[in-house]
Parts: sequence; structure tokens; C-alpha cells
Amino acid sequence: MPGEAPLQAGKADSGRNRDSGTAAAGGIGLRFPLAGSPPRLLIRASAASSLLVSDLAHAQGGLAGSLFSFGTVEVMQVSMLVGVMGAALLSAIVMIRERARTAAENVELRARVADLNAAIRRSEALLNLRDQRLIVWNDDRKKPELLGTLPAESGAPDERASFLAFGRWLMPRSAAALENAVAGLRERGVAFDLVIEAQNGAPLEIQGRKTPAHVIVRFLSLSESQRMQARLKLDNQRLAAAHETMLGLIDALNMPFWIRTKDGQLKWVNRAYAVATEAVDAEAAVREGKELLGTQAREAIDRQHGASPVFDQPLSTVIAGDRRLFAVTDFAGADGSAGIAVDKSEIEAIRAEYERMVRSHADTLDQLTTAVAIFDEHEKLRFFNQAFQKLWEFDHGFLASAPDNALLIDRLRSEGKIAEQPEWRRWKENLLSAYRSVDSAVHWWHLPDGRTIRVVANPQPKGGVTWVFENLTEKMDLESRYATAVRVQGETLDNLAEGVAVFGPDGRIRLSNPAFDALWRLPEDVVAQKTHISDIRTHCEALAKDSPWADFVASVTGFDEERRDRHGQTELADGTVLRYGVIHLPNGQVMITFVDVTDRVNIERALKEKNDALQKADQLKNDFVQHVSYELRSPLTNIIGFTELLSLPTTGPLQPRQREYVEHIGSSSSVLLTIVNDILDLATVDAGIMELDIAEVEVKKTIAAAGELIADRLQEHSISLKVETAFAPEFIHGDEIRIRQILYNLLTNAVNYAPDGSTIRLACRKLEIGTEFSVHDDGPGMPPEILDTVFRRFEPRSNGGRRRGAGLGLSIVKSFVELHGGSVRIETAPDQGTTVICLFPIVPAGMRDAAE
Repeated sequence: MPGEAPLQAGKADSGRNRDSGTAAAGGIGLRFPLAGSPPRLLIRASAASSLLVSDLAHAQGGLAGSLFSFGTVEVMQVSMLVGVMGAALLSAIVMIRERARTAAENVELRARVADLNAAIRRSEALLNLRDQRLIVWNDDRKKPELLGTLPAESGAPDERASFLAFGRWLMPRSAAALENAVAGLRERGVAFDLVIEAQNGAPLEIQGRKTPAHVIVRFLSLSESQRMQARLKLDNQRLAAAHETMLGLIDALNMPFWIRTKDGQLKWVNRAYAVATEAVDAEAAVREGKELLGTQAREAIDRQHGASPVFDQPLSTVIAGDRRLFAVTDFAGADGSAGIAVDKSEIEAIRAEYERMVRSHADTLDQLTTAVAIFDEHEKLRFFNQAFQKLWEFDHGFLASAPDNALLIDRLRSEGKIAEQPEWRRWKENLLSAYRSVDSAVHWWHLPDGRTIRVVANPQPKGGVTWVFENLTEKMDLESRYATAVRVQGETLDNLAEGVAVFGPDGRIRLSNPAFDALWRLPEDVVAQKTHISDIRTHCEALAKDSPWADFVASVTGFDEERRDRHGQTELADGTVLRYGVIHLPNGQVMITFVDVTDRVNIERALKEKNDALQKADQLKNDFVQHVSYELRSPLTNIIGFTELLSLPTTGPLQPRQREYVEHIGSSSSVLLTIVNDILDLATVDAGIMELDIAEVEVKKTIAAAGELIADRLQEHSISLKVETAFAPEFIHGDEIRIRQILYNLLTNAVNYAPDGSTIRLACRKLEIGTEFSVHDDGPGMPPEILDTVFRRFEPRSNGGRRRGAGLGLSIVKSFVELHGGSVRIETAPDQGTTVICLFPIVPAGMRDAAE
């Protein structure tokens, strides 16, 4: 058939092009792509439809003629072609619509991508600003990512490792707070906002947040106002932390502390305050207004605050029934006041005990013969005892000025009190190294004067050094002497004329010398055999008339409970007299000594007889002197009386020569009467029967009376008397007559030696131990050989004096002063005058005897 070929050809093409995705219709090769752009698909579909219609029209004319000429196969093929073409048409329509929808979605997606790219660029620009930096942790990455930068003035380093090491560029407190916050954010998701401080003082704001996928920590550099606000926030945080810490510390203190409002009401107290006021707790003490101090104490604090904001004084109050002393410090501010009370009771007690202990130690050290000096940590002298001052002969004022140790050593060297050293500086540094040492050091000083000093430097725990200077000169000398004594002891004992025997606590003899054996006729081996004292007693009792050996045995064997030393005398049968002594030694031994005193006893007997004869002769002499003096006194009194009577005008006129004779008789009689009275006074003193009439003596009146007695002789030689009583007491205790007689004798002696026209000084002054009278003349003075015998009786010496007396004036002075319990001394030198000084005690001997 004419139309079969094209159709078949189309079928063939259709089968051939099925794999390539094309379709054929009506013998025309038409391909429809399954995918492509919508315009091209639409054009191809339209062309295929046109060709299909034309083929159908062309075939319609011959369809009727040839309808019955088609077989079944052809009809099926045509039907299939028509179905395929319809399906292709429908698919094309659907595909065109889907393509349009997809294109619209693509346009929308491209717009969204462009918006996201713009947002990313904006975010990157924001992240890369120089006022913030981010640390980002991803879930799958443990190593954080850093984004952004911070300005240099923020103090944050740019380098990654340095930035993540917060402790290197943040303050310690800020670094610790940030580390804790980051750990809480990563582990528990706790967000935070912090203000931290860099080491250069710049504040930074930190924000920490956590998302499902990231952990972000943001560091923000603040503006000036924000920085100011952040700095204030930091300061507030620090102040708040410091305030809490301070309140915690104060609350833990064992010292009452309080804070008051402006009107004086309690605002806050610590636990110690509550305990002191016996409150349940601090809140109860504030609520109930418990006061620690009394009303007067609080008023005193308020008065002080009126003049000064600070009150700092000790106050006392009663705590738990006991009065306690507190050192109260109270500060008043604009909005109130705060105070603290420190209990000083125990401290004051300890200080008082410490001061007593220091004084006790100082007194103890001051009584030691060993020199002690204590220097503080600054090498200043803080204590020295009398032995130290005496050892080095330092002035007390110099030592009291707290000189340093180096200066003291240099002064010892400059004054030649310590020996020169070959290397002085090294020697001195070695000595002062004790201040840097912990162990004691011992030095030996050999002084230029021959003394040997053992110097011990003992460092103190709190600094400083205690120096001990021990004078071992005598000790070393004694050791040497002891060694020598030990070596010669045997020889000494063996050659002693005194018999010596030493018995041990067991009663056996330990030591004896040949003299002991010879006196008691004992065998030589008595010591070697350690003979018991009872055996020696049996041998010796036969030799003595009145044997003391029973007492010896009691002393040695301990039956004498008193254990006291005894001395006695015994006589042997042959007339030998032995003086013995029983001496208990410290080690429990007993030493018995025997001395042959036969010759001495005989001499003593002879001397006693002669002494008795001399005492009788002396008594006869005293009786004779008293008798003669008394017998001379009466005629002398008559002579003086009649001489004065002849001098009176009533007895008749006298010729000049007669008057001169009468005056000579009167003056000589007065001198002789004075001598007789002096002899009687001395005899009374020697006899021990003179009694003083002790009473209050007016000093100036007594001096004036003595001056009047000597006025004529002073006028005769144009000698003036200067009395110095500015420092004299008003009264003294003594015998007024005897004191006036003492002053008269002293003035008489001074007038006798004072040059014509000179001045005699009579002075009186009060001393701590009594009252001192002194009489000074400008005479020739006394040579030493005369000064030794000036108080002897009946030894007159002219020595340049005007009159040669009986030599009793100074003897009487000395006797009367010593009767009062005083003393007399003379200060004189050739051509320098003489001063006689009499010292009367505050309480005379007569009054002391009466009091006793």
C-alpha cells in the first residue's frame, strides 16, 4: 500500500528513537525532548500537532474509499498513534506548567541567596570591627575560633594563645571570675554578663551565651562613658566584695565592734559585741539596743566627737560581772559612727607583770659581780649593771645615752682599756658578727693591765646580743694557786707545828700529819691502817688530865646533832697545854686541830698579871689627875675672882703697871683654868661617866656664842670671822654646851695659826648623813708627820703658832664629837691653810642608845 511505507518508516523511526527520547507522527520524524527549556518544548509540540492534522486531512479523502481496505493491524496502529500523540500532548502541557513553577521558585531562591550573601557580608563586617572579639566553640570542635579584634588600649593581646591565657593580661580577680563563668557556660549553659579589668586598668564587658550548636563569649571594648560606667561598676563590685570581706572579718574578731546611725542608734554589731552584752545574737543586740559602754563613757565619746572625729582612749566597763579595761577607738563620719573596743585587761596585767619581771631581773643583774650589758637589734646599749660600769670605768651619763656597740669598743680602744689587735677592723667585725649569728660565742680578752676577761656573746631571739664580761683573773690566779697548794699540801702539813687529823663520816682517820702523831704519841701508820676514832680515843685519853676525846667521838660519829664547831683547851699529864678546834667540813668530814700553846699560856699568864698591875696604875693616875685638877680648880677660881675684884674701880685706883700685872694674872689664870677643865673633861670621858645633855640646839645661836667667846683674840690680831650658814639646818640634836666648847676650841686653834689681818671661815651645812661644821684658817698648814699625831694629848706644837698650849684642844674636840657618834677629819697642806671638819650624825649616839 502506498501509505504503509511512510507509516512503517515512522514506526521504525519511532522504535529506533525510543531510547533517545523522541517521538514520530505520520511519517514525519518529530522529536519531543523529555526535558528542556519550556519555549523549545512548546514550539516542537505545536509543529507536531500541525503535521498530524494535515496528515489526517490528506488521508480523509481516501479513507472512505479505502476504509474497508485497512486491516485490523492498521487500525490498531492508528489508534495507538492517536493515543500516543494525545499523551504526548498532555505531558507537554504538564511539563510546560511545571517548568514555569520551577522557574518562579528559582527566581525566588536566587533572591533569597542574594539576601543571605548580603547578610553574611554585613555580619562579617560587624564581626571584624575593632571594638569586639568573639570566642566560638562548636559542638564538634574543642578548639575555639576567634573572630574580631580589640583595640590596643583595651590591653588585650592580638596573638591567639596570649589572648586565651586570661591570667596574662587580666587582673587576677577578673581572670578568675572569667574562667569560672566560661566553665559554667560550657558545662551547664549558664549565661553571664561581666565587667572585667585588664592589667592596664581598662574595663571590658563580657557576654557569654550558648546556642544549640555554639558556645559564644563576646568581649566588648567600651566607649568612654561606658568605660566610666564599667569602671564604676568594677569599683562597686570591689567595694561590695571588700565590704562583705571586712564585715566577715570584723564579725570573726574577738573584739566588740559596732556601727551607729547618725542619731547614735546601733545599726550593726559583731558577735563579740553580742557576747559581751549577753545578747542572743548580733541582731538581737541591735534590736534590743544593748550597750557595751556606760552612759558616761558614751557621753565622753560624743563630747570628743564635737572637737575631733576620732576618739581613742581607754575606758572601763563591766563584762560578765568583772570590770575590764578596753582601748576604745570610735570614728564619727557624716552619716554615723563606728567603733571598736580592744580588751586591754590581760595585756595590762601581763605588761605590769613583765615590767615587774624586768625590774626584778635588772635588780638581780645589778647585784651580780659579773659585768652584763644588753644591746638591742640596732646595736644600742639598753641595759648595763653596776659591775659593767665598774669594770670599764665608764661615766654613767655616757652609758645612759645608749651608745652603739661599735662606738663603745672604739672608746675602749682609744682609752687603752683593751689591747691593740694586729688587724683591728677584722677583729672588730668578727666580734660584732654576733648580731648576725644564732649561736653563742666566747672570746678571751687579755687587757693591758694584766686582767683576763672571758667575753660571752649570747644572741637574743628577737635580735640584739647580751654580753657577759667575766673577770677570770682571780679565778685563774686561784686555780694556779690551788694547783700549787695541792702540790705543797703534803709538805705543808708535814712541816706544820700544829697537829691536824681529818676523820671521815665513818669515823675512820683519813689524814694526819707528824705533829699530830707526835703530840699524842701515835704510831706512824695510823692513817694507813684507817684507824677508827674510838681506838685513837682509847690511846689518847690516858695522856690527858681532862680528856676531850669523848666530845671528839660524838662530833665525828654524828651523835652531836648540833654539828657545830667547837674550840677548847686541854692539858696533858706532862704539863703540855694544847689548844684544839673541832671543825665540820662541808663533805661530812671532821677536822680536829691541836696547837701546843704551852709557851703562850705561860706568857699570857705573865701578861695578865702585868696588865692587872698596869690597870691599877692607870686607875691611880686617873684618880690622881682628877684629884689634883679638882684641888687646883678652887684656888684658881679664887685667884680669878680676886683679880677681877682688883680690876674694879671700887677697890681703888691701880697704877698702869699694877693694872698690867693684874691683867696678866687674870689671863694666865683663865688659861690655867681652861687647861684644868679640859683635863677634867678628858678624865671624865676616859672614865666613861660623861653624859651628854641631848636636846635641840639652835645652830646659828651656838655659832654666835662661840664667836663672842673668841672675839677679843680676833680683835687683838685684826682677824675677821666669816660665818657661812646658808645651807645650815635650823636645829640639830646634841649637847649645846659641848658643841659650843667644840667650836670654841676650833676657833681658838685657828686664831693661834691664822696670819694677822686674815679671815677665818666657820661654815655649817646639812648633809644626808648629818650636819657638818668646818673651820678654816690661812695659816702655814700641817706637815704629814704632825698630822698623824695632832689628836694626841699633851703634845703641844708651835708650828708657827702664836701660843704654845697644853695640846688638849683638838683632843677634846675629837672626844666630844665621837661622844655624839660623829667624826673629825683635817684637810691641810703646807702653805695652804688648815680646815678642821666635824660631822655630827642626824641622831646622836646618846639618843640611839636611849631609843634602843
